[in-house]
Amino acid sequence: MSEPPAAPAADREIPTLAYTGPTMAGAVSELAERKGRHLGMGGPDKIARQHSLGKLTVRERMDLLFDPGTFLEFGLLGHHQSLSPAMQGKFTPGDGVVSGIGEIEGRRACVIAYDFTVMAGSMGMIGEFKAGRMRELAARERIPLIWLIDSAGARIQEAAGSTFARTGDLFREQVVMSGVVPQVAAMMGPGAAGTAYIPGLADFVPMVKGVASMALGGPHLVKAAVGEDVTEQEMGGSQVHCKISGVADLEVADDPACIAAVRKYLAFFPSNNRERPLVRDADDPIERRCEDLYQIVTANPRQAYDVRKVIASIVDDHDFFPMKPDWAKSLVTGFARFGGRPVGIVANQPMFLGGAIDVNAADKAARFVWLCDAFDIPLLFLMDCPGFLVGSAVEKQGIIRHGSKMLFAVSEATVPKITVVTRKGYGAGYFVMNGRAYEPDLIVGWPTAEISVMGAEVAVNIIGRSILEKIPEEEREKKRTEMIEAVRAQISAYVAAGWSFIDDLIDPADTRTVICRGLRHAEGKRIERPWRKHGVLPV
Repeated sequence: MSEPPAAPAADREIPTLAYTGPTMAGAVSELAERKGRHLGMGGPDKIARQHSLGKLTVRERMDLLFDPGTFLEFGLLGHHQSLSPAMQGKFTPGDGVVSGIGEIEGRRACVIAYDFTVMAGSMGMIGEFKAGRMRELAARERIPLIWLIDSAGARIQEAAGSTFARTGDLFREQVVMSGVVPQVAAMMGPGAAGTAYIPGLADFVPMVKGVASMALGGPHLVKAAVGEDVTEQEMGGSQVHCKISGVADLEVADDPACIAAVRKYLAFFPSNNRERPLVRDADDPIERRCEDLYQIVTANPRQAYDVRKVIASIVDDHDFFPMKPDWAKSLVTGFARFGGRPVGIVANQPMFLGGAIDVNAADKAARFVWLCDAFDIPLLFLMDCPGFLVGSAVEKQGIIRHGSKMLFAVSEATVPKITVVTRKGYGAGYFVMNGRAYEPDLIVGWPTAEISVMGAEVAVNIIGRSILEKIPEEEREKKRTEMIEAVRAQISAYVAAGWSFIDDLIDPADTRTVICRGLRHAEGKRIERPWRKHGVLPV
């Protein structure tokens, strides 16, 4: 007789083994403990040291940067994985980088923030993996990327060998993202070597006065390499880069002011180059007359005035956000709003060099115009330009090459462009300040405008020299005055208007209204250029 079939497996009684592993409550408790250690950054002593230097911690900075409750951190539990003997026994919370996504005025942005309390914010392998993750997300999600830099540069203890090459990805990726998403590098401490090239490729670089610095080599490296004794501030502080080199855009007083500048800057920009800048509700009436301009600017073309007062008079709520205000001072650049619309402003500054354009001013303007054009921000040119600076000194500096950059940028820009000729529009200065041939959607002048190859006095000095030499000396000055007045009549604003070289002459008090209307009418502007891979920039 055959045996009965075995019972199905499901019906068998399976012995229960005793579970001796951690409980869920225990696992959660361990997770909280580990996260707490990482949130503690470099520990109380390092945090106290950070505060003693007048700096906030990286997490305090994060609280100021993002809208409350919006920050989502990536890679909190990251730490170094190096087998280098110099790294053994070291704990690196977050591997010296805090990264994630948050919201600024309701719009998302990625952040890479170096933590100086952890190995001086040096660039370790895991920290750079985290940074790479943020660059990936910023490019894919098409949202701004912000660096908060407080870093000694590459982590020599971990990357003295060839592994440092991994960090080179960031520079290539910055270039790929240029003009696609806004990139900000806020200098809130040192930025040496690798972290110095980040601001070099970023769109906006504010620096904290007396605290921030950037240089390709720190003082110790410079001493070892070239024997020079120099401090961080002497070599690459905000005084150097905001006033001499032009690498930085704005000097600010402290960390809160730096974060506020970042937030304000981004408010002028769309999240990416496929979106339009946000138009805000404006309480300042478009029709507001600016009669204070009568006192700010005189009819005398030789009398200087501060163009920043002109800008403050005509923009929404008198609020202007300058870019590179302490570098190349003969040209003013920055952002404002007209009727709620973000606008980039390029203005000659008669207080310096009479408003003439030198090599630095040309570079400053070209980069600013390219920035605005990349993100569809309209441009306003306030022209009072006697032309380019001349002389052997500037020729040796390459004024032709640098001036060509500005010509290139203004010619290439396809955003709405409005030009107001307040006084002088002489020579090539008229061209680079978006003269009639450079596709302005509106070009107007004040009745004090003069458009000419050169000013009346200079013209008489050149073309009238032979005539004046033949006149008795006692009659020469009278004749010279007559000749100057004759030339001035030929270059008056009414001659330009008569030839339709400008669209209209306006009362200076109506400047704001005219600009606001011009911007509104140019909103639908579309220009098609011949296809090309890219132009050949005159750099």
